[in-house]
Amino acid sequence: MRTLLPTFGALLSGALGVLAFSPFDLWPLALVSLLGLFLATQSATPAVAARRGFAWALGLFLPGLWWIHVSMTMFGGLPLPAAFFLVALLAAYLSLYTAAACWLGQRLVPSPALRVLLVLPALLVAADWLRGWVMTGFPWLWFGYSQLEGPLAGLAPVLGVQGISWLLCFSAGALWLLGRRRWWPGLAALALWTAVLGLGQIQWVSPTQSSRFALVQGNIEQSLKWIPGQLELSLERHLGLTLPEQDADLVIWPESALPSSEQHLAPWLNEVDALMRERGQSLLTGIVSRPGDGEVYNAVIALGQSPVPYGPGHGNRYYKQQLVPIGEFVPFGDLLRPLAPFFDLPMSSFSRGEPEQPDLDAAGRHFSVAICYEVAFPGLVRANMKPDTDYLLTVSNDTWFGQSIGPWQHQQIARMRALELGRPLIRATNNGVTLVTDEKGRITASLPQFEPGVLRAEVTGMTGLTPYARFGSAPLVAWLALSLLLAGAYGRRRQPAWRLEGRRLFK
Repeated sequence: MRTLLPTFGALLSGALGVLAFSPFDLWPLALVSLLGLFLATQSATPAVAARRGFAWALGLFLPGLWWIHVSMTMFGGLPLPAAFFLVALLAAYLSLYTAAACWLGQRLVPSPALRVLLVLPALLVAADWLRGWVMTGFPWLWFGYSQLEGPLAGLAPVLGVQGISWLLCFSAGALWLLGRRRWWPGLAALALWTAVLGLGQIQWVSPTQSSRFALVQGNIEQSLKWIPGQLELSLERHLGLTLPEQDADLVIWPESALPSSEQHLAPWLNEVDALMRERGQSLLTGIVSRPGDGEVYNAVIALGQSPVPYGPGHGNRYYKQQLVPIGEFVPFGDLLRPLAPFFDLPMSSFSRGEPEQPDLDAAGRHFSVAICYEVAFPGLVRANMKPDTDYLLTVSNDTWFGQSIGPWQHQQIARMRALELGRPLIRATNNGVTLVTDEKGRITASLPQFEPGVLRAEVTGMTGLTPYARFGSAPLVAWLALSLLLAGAYGRRRQPAWRLEGRRLFK
């Protein structure tokens, strides 16, 4: 029983980390949670460290991603036990990366100080990156996101969200060493936190022009959205909320705001385009587009005041690149679709858009677009943004996840992109969380969830590039590689505690 206590403690400390993320936003708990991981693993053998690292990550991912079950049970037709099994399977898969990082750290570097300060932080960040890339990736619950309201936020425009994750891991290692009366790492961590506070005061970008926005939140029930006969409701709801907004320069409708294809709605869209031009306004809307046989894109198109009049296939549009597994494409679909309705959700066979598409041009402003899930991929959003981009625009439909914490985690991720790239964020959703931020990711206006309405906001565009926008993750990758090289060069001078204890057993 005693041998299970550290594993159980690791599980609980992982679960505590969920409270660091939105909507709870108790950001210091990220450091507490990581310290729990270090306490559970650093005096253990590699195999035991891997086991406890797995338990810690499972404690984080299982409750932290439990919101996924809403789409499975409410819209996918799965019974709750089956949904629990699938979410647990996903959490277990994601936990393998953390387990591997803990195993490698213990196996490769005997020196505890070098391991917790240089090696394990680098390996944990690498584990995050891998699970955000392998098999299209799932880059959720990176601890850097939890610091958006905390003192480490100023590091995001320099090293990105993963730079914050690294500093949290380094600080947890320093705290672990403080418990062993090693003071200098704590002083180093304190110096880094102070420096990051200074970075947070730097204004990396400059203002351009202001625009008046009207973000329409239709609040259409997902269970009704694709039912025949509901199209008229969606058209009337969105247009009805738009018509009074004559003072807005730009009107934004959310992801797939209209439950039909662009080609089917082309005559109606031409009428809306003419209306918006007459009013001197631009409209950006999410829609499903079928430009050719076998092609189905999750798209955002421009109507009204844009360089070219609207027409199906006109160039002023964006096609989603990063698709949601199961929701927008089904791996091995021929095998999985017959098994359950969950694998045959509406609109789950999308095509991929090309990388680095042009900005949308509307009302003389340039918009770098990310549709829903795409905003969780920092490299993709950075690659999409151009030097003359005025705003980041993300449209989403989080109705799939009901009143869970999922949409709140999603908006936190989106706001981090604004902070990293130094651009205001315009986020329009079907039922929340609809909001706008400034260039530091701070919310300046928002709408309540689950209510139809219009968010009116005047937002100033930005120009210039943050260090992260200019160099991406290259400086962080270089530092992580150097950390591992330094640890490898100097780390074998001391024996780890678990090896010394093993030797004593055989004396």
